[in-house]
Amino acid sequence: MCFAAMLVASAAGVLAAGQVSAGEMRTDEAKRFIAGKLYSFRCFDGTAGTGRIQHDGSVIGIVRFGGAGNLRYVNLPAGTLRVKGENWCASLKGSSFEPCFNLEKIDEYSFRGSLTGLGFASCNFTRRARSDFIRTSAALRAASTATAEKAATANSE
Repeated sequence: MCFAAMLVASAAGVLAAGQVSAGEMRTDEAKRFIAGKLYSFRCFDGTAGTGRIQHDGSVIGIVRFGGAGNLRYVNLPAGTLRVKGENWCASLKGSSFEPCFNLEKIDEYSFRGSLTGLGFASCNFTRRARSDFIRTSAALRAASTATAEKAATANSE
């Protein structure tokens, strides 16, 4: 699986935190802080999106890999994100390893997630209201419809 997909999973993994003060989050703290809440994220490589990590380790959301191209719907199954030792890790189908993440709480609404051992490979997450996701999803549907109509027009000419 590509590195951008691992970042999505890391973003998801990062969506599981919880102490009031800023700083590194332990696994149980991260889960309380992140699970079930909606976050937007932007990563070091331009990848950005909005999503939710559920209590069962599943992930659902939309993402634009590398900051270019179309938004894509992402739905990762239960158990994709899980605790391994003292870290949150991602189990990605087709991947030869399980990337793990360092989670750092920035404030009561945001955190930073980075791949363990690769601090530069990080994403920043900010909690959003549910209505933000609905607006983003509606915009995605409208853009997809416009793209499909444009392609159909081009094919008929």
